[in-house]
Amino acid sequence: MTELLEVKNLCVEFPTRRGTLKALHNVSLSIAPGEVLGVVGESGAGKSLTGAAIIGLLDPPGRVSGGQILLEGNRIDNLPDEQMRRIRGRQIGAIFQDPLTSLNPLYTVGQQLVETIATHLPLNRAQAQQRAIELLEATGIPAARERINHYPHQFSGGMRQRVVIALALAAEPRLIVADEPTTALDVSIQAQIIDLLKNLCKSQGASVLLITHDMGVIAETADRVAVMYAGRIVEIGPVADVIQRPQHPYTAGLMGSIPSIDRLSARLVQIDGSMPRLNAIPPGCAFHPRCSQRMLRCDQERPDLMPASTSQAACWLHTPEVI
Repeated sequence: MTELLEVKNLCVEFPTRRGTLKALHNVSLSIAPGEVLGVVGESGAGKSLTGAAIIGLLDPPGRVSGGQILLEGNRIDNLPDEQMRRIRGRQIGAIFQDPLTSLNPLYTVGQQLVETIATHLPLNRAQAQQRAIELLEATGIPAARERINHYPHQFSGGMRQRVVIALALAAEPRLIVADEPTTALDVSIQAQIIDLLKNLCKSQGASVLLITHDMGVIAETADRVAVMYAGRIVEIGPVADVIQRPQHPYTAGLMGSIPSIDRLSARLVQIDGSMPRLNAIPPGCAFHPRCSQRMLRCDQERPDLMPASTSQAACWLHTPEVI
């Protein structure tokens, strides 16, 4: 089966007056049609940057400095802005953390939906209006026929995010990039939004790149998960295996820091230290200053992803001589 999205050795850098900062290093991942791939890690790991690079919205002076991004086998990272703009919406939909930044406050939600639909699909205005109402109904907005004429500020946070999901799905894209889609919402609303996103994408046959720092969201939603640290993927594999049997010390630390109702009295794991700054990423494995299992080799050589049980992990613990 052909992968819907392939990211091969993606590198992103930011030129500064003091030199060039490398923000992403050889990030490789793929998403099959209909699959949900979760991307998780601490703030500053490079999750949102990966999503921004895929949809062609890197903030200047950030730029893709190496690697390739292929959508349905066609390279998209080197396309002109105008061509990428047509792909972004028709083939790739985006959902961001704060729905207010995705919606224009000067236009009704109906005007924004109809404009998106009419731009990308062969429908007239009346047909686009009807599809916009159907999308709002599908995303759980009551009285959609009346509320389509409301402005973004007239919706609550959860309802605004439903409008953004409708906007992302408006042109029936094959891929949805969802960057922290529930962070700004109440906990009670988060589960509803995740269920909604999962069910709508399944019904439309869309794949999802779900970026979040919340392992609970990943466990509920994703088929596979990629764990990022300091601009690299350190582990990738089936979500149940990565959560229950993490193969990288960083992933194990993340899992150990999540409270469990099965072991109420157990002490939570703490990962000492913090994510390194872009201008201070250590040689060797970037995680080694915080790792309790580091070896001499970890200080000097940077590991690539290698087979580790049912996953892949960038850790020297999984070299044959260690195993």
